[in-house]
Amino acid sequence: MDPVIKIRVEELTFRYGTRTVLRDVNAVFFEGALTAVVGPSGRGKSTFLMALNRLWEEVPGADARGRVWVRLDGNERLVSDPSFPVTELRRRVAMVFQVPNPLPMSIFKNVAFPLKVMGLRDKAVAAEVVEDALRRAFLWDEVKDRLREDARLLSGGQQQRLCIARALAAQPDVLLLDEPTSSLDARAAGIIEELLLTLKGRCTLVVVSHYLEQVERLADQVYEVADETLQLVS
Repeated sequence: MDPVIKIRVEELTFRYGTRTVLRDVNAVFFEGALTAVVGPSGRGKSTFLMALNRLWEEVPGADARGRVWVRLDGNERLVSDPSFPVTELRRRVAMVFQVPNPLPMSIFKNVAFPLKVMGLRDKAVAAEVVEDALRRAFLWDEVKDRLREDARLLSGGQQQRLCIARALAAQPDVLLLDEPTSSLDARAAGIIEELLLTLKGRCTLVVVSHYLEQVERLADQVYEVADETLQLVS
């Protein structure tokens, strides 16, 4: 059986003001696979991720042209379609940033935050979802007795896994990760890598990384940013 295309990018051009960062990018990302995006710093890797769920719209002077399609519930949807609510898009195509960004609230409330936005008011269901997300993020055993503590007191690696758990609580179809291990020590990075391997198959992963050994261990396919475009290298 041929793999299912989860994300399809056609002729994507991205500019900050008059500066072109990406030009005429074409790429496909397969369902349930982990795709790595590599290349030198400052060449547009993070920008490319932002184009996949319209986060670029929050950046003054940014402009994206072209088409990005994502397959949801068996149908392709155009990411830039004005009728596609951005809140739904970013729930289903979620992003985890390079620097962990826990909210100024408890560990439990951090993970439950997307559920509140989605309108879930059943506390028992929320507790089940939070526990499941923390378990999937390899964090439950470390925080199960600290759920009411401020999430910002966690270590860097724990904060990164917390942010992944927060994204997983909303049951995303796609998870975008921008250099998720770059600010972590070797042990914490190893835990994140193991976590990503367990997530493969359950959702589609697009990971920006500059660690070639990491890419070789994790990725099903690799794109390199070069000359303002993406080139499939493996």
